[in-house]
Amino acid sequence: MGEVIMSTKIDYQAAGVNIAAGNATVQRIKQAVESTFSPAVLTEIGSFGALYDLQAIFAQYHHPVLVQSIDGVGTKMLVARMLQKYDTIGMDLVSATANDIVVLGAKPLTLLDYIANDKLNPPIIEEIISGMVKACRESHIALVGGEMAEMPGTYLPGELDLVGVITGVVEKDQAILGKEIKPGDVVCALASSGLHTNGFSLARKLFFEVGKYTVEAQLPELTHTLGEELLMPHINYTNPILHVLQQKIVIKGMAHITGGGLLENIPRILPAQCAVEIYRHELPTLPLFAVLCHLGKLDQAEAYRTFNMGVGLVMIVSPETVELLRTALLAAYPQFPLYVIGQVVSGHREVRLI
Repeated sequence: MGEVIMSTKIDYQAAGVNIAAGNATVQRIKQAVESTFSPAVLTEIGSFGALYDLQAIFAQYHHPVLVQSIDGVGTKMLVARMLQKYDTIGMDLVSATANDIVVLGAKPLTLLDYIANDKLNPPIIEEIISGMVKACRESHIALVGGEMAEMPGTYLPGELDLVGVITGVVEKDQAILGKEIKPGDVVCALASSGLHTNGFSLARKLFFEVGKYTVEAQLPELTHTLGEELLMPHINYTNPILHVLQQKIVIKGMAHITGGGLLENIPRILPAQCAVEIYRHELPTLPLFAVLCHLGKLDQAEAYRTFNMGVGLVMIVSPETVELLRTALLAAYPQFPLYVIGQVVSGHREVRLI
């Protein structure tokens, strides 16, 4: 074989990875990210790992248990790309992860994020992180670190993926696991703002392929443009739920209504021999879902298994607790009205739509 002669210098940047851009991005976001830190965070951004002091937790909790979860924003990121609007997608990540642990009664403490793309675009990363920082500050979560992965060849040009790992804490004997739920209990709900971060693959197909709409389309049923409706931030229920729990109001079980909708998420918290009946006419009404169902000619089961259908979070309580819960929310968080949407009945861990 003949000798291979390299006429040009081949380095990491020539292979598609720009280390300098990554370092510059870290410097751009460093101050904002560290504004989320509490005194318990002992390391700066840029360390190999994050140190979090647990002494205060042991002082406040008798038997603290760590609660962890991981989630992403899925193909909602593609809608952000279509609009070239990335300032709320980081907020979505905080809500998606925090809601998954607050339903167990946990207080979120720290968040780690992972952003992957084919080529680093510092202004876009900064926009994503700014939304994440805003949401973390609102719920007193420390954004203790993250990873920006530049992977040409793995991701399509312009493509972004966003994932978060959250850690929280709960008193062991106060963890909300649904074990005390029984027939006769009441199913309450807090409304969603729209799709949140689930069902976007079907929604994009229906709106942009079947309906041939653009993100700028103004549908008569919707208040905002289609793109704005789809990018509506995922609601974070952390603060109102923690407030209610601090009032010693007993919530027997909670479900974050994500992928799988009401039909698949509620059974995750039901004991054996319990089922739930949901009264469809009592659900919060969001026109977006009616438009989706019409476009796709979706049957009831498909719609309620794919989308949240207007419900972002479900709480199961005893009948005598409903008004206590409603009053506590109204006093401190009037933007979160309580909906009574069903009841627990005898059955086998299923949801029946009435």
